[in-house]
This record gives sequence, structure tokens and C-alpha cells, in this order.
Amino acid sequence: MTRLLRDTMEDWAGEARVPPGLADRALRRRAWKPYGVAVLVAVMIAAVAVFVTGQRGPEPVVLNGIPLPPRPSPAPTDVRTDTEHSPPVKLIAAGRMAVSAYFQTRVEPNGDGKQRLRYEWSLYDPRTDGYERTPYAWVDVAPGLQVAAVVEGDLLGNRVGVLDLNTRQVLGWFDLEHSVGSVEWSPDGTRILATTYSRYPDLMQGEGDQMGPVMGVTSPRTGYYLIDTRTGEAEHHELAPLGDSLPGDEEGKPFNMSQRQDLGWNADGTLLWAPTSTTPDRLFYTLDGEPRDAPAGERYRRGTSLSAISPDGRLVLGRDGLPTAITEVATGEVAGRQQVMQLHAWADDENVIALGCAGRCENEFNGALVLVSVDGSRKTQLGATYDSRGEGAWWWVLTPR
Repeated sequence: MTRLLRDTMEDWAGEARVPPGLADRALRRRAWKPYGVAVLVAVMIAAVAVFVTGQRGPEPVVLNGIPLPPRPSPAPTDVRTDTEHSPPVKLIAAGRMAVSAYFQTRVEPNGDGKQRLRYEWSLYDPRTDGYERTPYAWVDVAPGLQVAAVVEGDLLGNRVGVLDLNTRQVLGWFDLEHSVGSVEWSPDGTRILATTYSRYPDLMQGEGDQMGPVMGVTSPRTGYYLIDTRTGEAEHHELAPLGDSLPGDEEGKPFNMSQRQDLGWNADGTLLWAPTSTTPDRLFYTLDGEPRDAPAGERYRRGTSLSAISPDGRLVLGRDGLPTAITEVATGEVAGRQQVMQLHAWADDENVIALGCAGRCENEFNGALVLVSVDGSRKTQLGATYDSRGEGAWWWVLTPR
């Protein structure tokens, strides 16, 4: 999910600076127009069968689930790069993972003396083998890169749709009572986890270099929906956010200083997790929201649902830092060191998608996506080098192909 991106942003935001000129870079979102109530019920039901888009006719209504297109088999594993464009124009991929989407941000007035951070999303487009800007408030691409879950609305939304990436048609909408702020597909690509909020969570305060997230206010997270595309069911569960605290206030008690507290899936889709600002970085829950211990043998890239353990189970990604390290799961011994800043996802058992740095790494904010071997001896640049604080900065979403 997008937590990979937010984690990257937080790691780079040591001084909570907002890139200069951020507000002038973004395109305005297109508004989606609801259809009139005079549409005949028979026509609406027929729309389910033909799966027409909301832009071309009556929108499909979810009655008995949504047939999803099959995932590619076997999945592609080739290396795809775009080192000339930032943000990318062509697909970036390596091994089992691909950049399925990316977002850019801009800061705008919130009307209460504060500002809000708006996300502008671009989705993978198989028709062009590139990316296309979308009007949605939040997106997440399912494993296999065939469909995306999208939130229709301005900042938050009460409709979650399933978008066919190949046809750009919405296969069905789920109309929801509670406002949704993020979506994430289950590992098997059949269910959508939608985190709900009572108000928009990404508020900022301060001016210029002193601008940063609003602190000291409890997160507005209210719970989550479990949406099953196979049955068409969408069930809401309440789940209170973690409170804002400071280290030492209540020693040993997890807390989260972020307003946005999106939920994620564990590796096999049997549990959910909520982020913390402490160590460990997540708390686990059953699908019904009951607390559970962390599942044995699972380790994750901090703040994401991506496994830190290699596909063959032998190695585990280490912490951010220059250089990074990969260790053996069984012994804890270092298997290799890499001259990169962050390790993000396993492309295969021997190579990792990482954040590399330009030149001799003089500037931690100037980097690019790279593919690096476990021993650090091989490195392939995947994306263009760019300054994460500058004009055109973007943050990626990695999804299994």
C-alpha cells in the first residue's frame, strides 16, 4: 500500500520541509458527476452485466460480486527502466515487483488557518506501458497489475470502485456510509481493506521551512471496511486510533504521532495491522478487530505490508542507512552490504529494489530507484535521479506482478 511511500517521505522529512513551489505543480482533480435519480432501476441492473463506466452511462452496481480479470501466468520477471523521466513515463519493474502507481503532493489552504496535503495519483496503464494521471482521492493496484481499487471523492470518499486497468472501465462501485481515506488489496487480490476517517487526516501547520504535520491531536481514524469483491459484501468495523504521546510518557505503551493511521494486511491476509510510532512499528488484529500477537516468522519493511524476508526465506532486509545490510534469517550474520540508502522490496532471491543515491551520496535527498544485488556488487538504475524536496518529486507504490 501507500505506506511504503509515506515511510519514505517520513524518513526524508527530518526537518518537515515542504518542497518549494509544491502548490503550483499539481493538476486540478476532475469532479465525477453523479447520475440523476430518474434512471430506471431496470437500466441500473442491466449495467451490472455490461460493466460500462460511470463516464459513459449508468454506473455498474455491485450485487453479487465483481468478476476480476485473471492475473498473468506466469508473471513477467524482466527488468524495465525509465531513467530519463521524473516522474516516470514508462513502466518501472524488476523481477517479481513493479511500480504500479505513484503519487505527487501539493499543499493547499484548509480554510481553518491550517493547510492540507493533497495526493495526486498516477496509475499504471497497460495500454501504453506507462502511467496515467487519475482523478481519484486514493488508489491501490491489486497483485497482477490488472485492477485497481479507487476512492472516488475529494480528499475522502464514500465510494470505492474496482477499475480495470486494461480497459479503464469501472467494473463496480461500493457505496459506503463511512468516509474512506485509503484502500489496500489483500495479498490474494480478492478483498479490499478501506480505512475510514471522520475528517481528512493530512493536515499541516506552520509556514515555509517550518511547515509540518499537525501534532498533538488524536487521529480521526474511525475503523475500516472489509470489501469482498467475490460476494459484493462490505462490512464496517470500528477501530479506534492510537493516541498521540511522547517517548517516556507511558513507557512501553505503543503510540502514533501521525494523523493518518491507515491499516494494512499481513503476509497471508489472515490478520490486519495498524502502524505505530514506536518499536515494533505495528500492532496486529483479527479481521474482526481483536488484538493478536505478531505472527511468528513474519518481518516487514517498516511501515509497509511488503515482506522484508526473501522469497526463499533465507535473508532479511536491514534498516535504512548508508550502507545498508542484508542478514541471514537463521543466524543473523551479514550476507551482504549495499551502497544504497534504503532497501524496499525483493525482486527475487538475490536482488532488491532499493533507493540509491546520486554521485557519492553527498545529498541524501537526491536519489533514484535501483536494483541492487545482495552482495552489493551489481547495481542497475531503474528510475531517473531526482531531488525529493524539489519540483516534480514523486513517490512510488510497489506491487507484485
